[in-house]
Amino acid sequence: MQLVVARIGRAHGIKGEVTVEVRTDEPELRLGPGAVLTTDPASAGPLTIETGRVHSGRLLLRFEGVRDRTAAEALRNTLLIADVDPAELPEEPDEYYDHQLMDLDVVLADGTEVGRITEITHLPSQDLFIVERPDGSEVMIPFVEQIVTEIDLQEQRAVIDPPPGLIDDRAEIASARDEETDAPEEPGTGSQNTGDAG
Repeated sequence: MQLVVARIGRAHGIKGEVTVEVRTDEPELRLGPGAVLTTDPASAGPLTIETGRVHSGRLLLRFEGVRDRTAAEALRNTLLIADVDPAELPEEPDEYYDHQLMDLDVVLADGTEVGRITEITHLPSQDLFIVERPDGSEVMIPFVEQIVTEIDLQEQRAVIDPPPGLIDDRAEIASARDEETDAPEEPGTGSQNTGDAG
């Protein structure tokens, strides 16, 4: 199985180094010296990593055969793709590869549907789930233990306990709009009546 593990950014310096936007939880494994990566577009690769180092919080890579700034800049926006065994699992039991989390249903503890994970963004401080709501809008959910309380790969779902305002600000606006339109036709019924009657 092929996974996108990084996107090449701009050239750094004059000796062929590039900045990379890391898209893997295991950069030391996927983006270490000697790693051979296919590319998108395919014509840019395959690329073999010669050296890697962190500079000002960003990972810098140099590839074999890329020796100057012009060659490095030509690789800008190229996606780096690693071949991964689909059965391979991270070493830590509470860690997951991006491909395991993609397309999981996101639900609240009571089973209320929130949406579906369409993308995972790796930031320096934390990872974010990009979740597509049923109405087509997107919401960003930090992948932290306090908010994402359970990942159930068997059931293909992620259970979240979001703080106020993380996902319900849009819902409050929608429910207020529903009350305005429903009120003349159905007096006495508000959208706050969500519990079971009886």
